[in-house]
Amino acid sequence: MQKSITFKNVNIYFSDKGEGTAVVLIHGFLENSTMWDKIIPELSIRNRVITIDLLGHGKTDCLGYVHSMELFAKTVEAVLKELRIRKYILVGHSLGGYISLALTKMNPLKIKGLCLLNSTSNEDSEARKKLRIRANKMVKNNFETMVKMSISNLFHQENLLKCKEEIDAVKKEALQTSVQGYIAANEGMKNRENTNYILLEGNFRKLLIVGKKDPILSFDASLKEATETNSEIAIFPDGHMSHIENTNDLVRVLKNFIKNC
Repeated sequence: MQKSITFKNVNIYFSDKGEGTAVVLIHGFLENSTMWDKIIPELSIRNRVITIDLLGHGKTDCLGYVHSMELFAKTVEAVLKELRIRKYILVGHSLGGYISLALTKMNPLKIKGLCLLNSTSNEDSEARKKLRIRANKMVKNNFETMVKMSISNLFHQENLLKCKEEIDAVKKEALQTSVQGYIAANEGMKNRENTNYILLEGNFRKLLIVGKKDPILSFDASLKEATETNSEIAIFPDGHMSHIENTNDLVRVLKNFIKNC
């Protein structure tokens, strides 16, 4: 059952399950805390697992028209302060990874481990920025079509039929995101800075989980990023949605990561 706190007059919804090492799971763009439903039961056996509906996603409303990574991070920080959690491990999927990096920059001494799940510390390329600008224009008139297409494009093509039921569920959850939430998050991602230095300088365990056939993130760029930031890397065979495409492998890798942080 979700609880909520108030942050700048907006209710931020979160869940808190289990006892032990605090593990904060931060969902991605057009997702919400339900993306972790198959992961929480496994991790919460020995850990305290916190999930949060980010601004403009799930049950949490928007806060303005640009949700910067820093603003997202401050909402996560507010929940952790409410729960009196002093040190924690961060696992961020895609957008959630960018937010995890922003939160780490704000509180480096509180981080026990940082896992970028299908995410990166690199900034958007110019081509990606142009795509975000175009998407924000199109979504105003074609929200449902844009959202459904965006979700399908995250999976390795061979999994579109195999994971059809799960993909349909993701689309249903994604459509709960408001147009404002879509645009505000996209603007924030477009404007984010390169944060390679946070990984490189961080005195905590670092892990990149990458999909070899991720249609969003370059596999070669992820390999280079891991090497240049002295981060561990786990390679899965599929796309951008490892929590669906490679669930069992993800649970295994996360358990090992958390255990050794």
